[in-house]
Amino acid sequence: MTRFFSSFKKQPLDYPTPHLAAKQRIYCIGDIHGRYDLLKKIHTLILADAEDYADEITVVYLGDYIDRGPESKQVIDYLLSKPLPQFKSIFLRGNHEQVLLDFIAPYNPPSNQWFNFGGLSTLSSYNVRLKGIPNIADLPAIQEDLRQQLPASHLDFFQASQTYYQQGDYYFVHAGVKPKLKLEKQIAADLLWIREEFLNSTDFHGKMIVYGHSITDKPDIQLNRIGIDTGAYYSNKLTCLVLENTQQRFLVTR
Repeated sequence: MTRFFSSFKKQPLDYPTPHLAAKQRIYCIGDIHGRYDLLKKIHTLILADAEDYADEITVVYLGDYIDRGPESKQVIDYLLSKPLPQFKSIFLRGNHEQVLLDFIAPYNPPSNQWFNFGGLSTLSSYNVRLKGIPNIADLPAIQEDLRQQLPASHLDFFQASQTYYQQGDYYFVHAGVKPKLKLEKQIAADLLWIREEFLNSTDFHGKMIVYGHSITDKPDIQLNRIGIDTGAYYSNKLTCLVLENTQQRFLVTR
């Protein structure tokens, strides 16, 4: 199902109206969180929406492909199969992918903090052996099992994911940016994790920031940012922002 939400209010003079160059369109997909079924649905909506469009199309994924939902491994398998080969695809890293990378890193003692926000569902999707709720003593064995079960192509996918992408007057990132710091000076930890400081800021950041990470019932459209994490793993609403020239609209699964 396609749903459209209202576009931006008229921008004040110090908030320039963001736009893309002519003959460009971007589809930007919010946090997937193991919902392989919804990812396929949003791709179907994108293909239908783009059917009569002949110019350049980029699909940007904002990260958090894994955790919470039941099919993290299937999501990555699907994305690696290049399901939209006719479009350029940009894969950003979310904080959940970073936590997985940290969990299996040889220089890190494994932490069970990952299990507090969806990691167990990812372990299950990769057939990691679990005996109930893991305790600290179980972590080394789980860490090693995940290293063995994680396909090399999946590890490469996570490691190759970008922390940001920019095109036209838009800056795409998983969580947001640190206010009052130039975009070229941003650090990865903020791009992956920041929340209140970014959400509470009314500053213009140099570009319109498009992000996920912070769940809202519908797209959060502000003068300096657009949030599109609509809690797909429990709401069944995976949101895609469509950008073209000065137009902004949305596709949403339901």
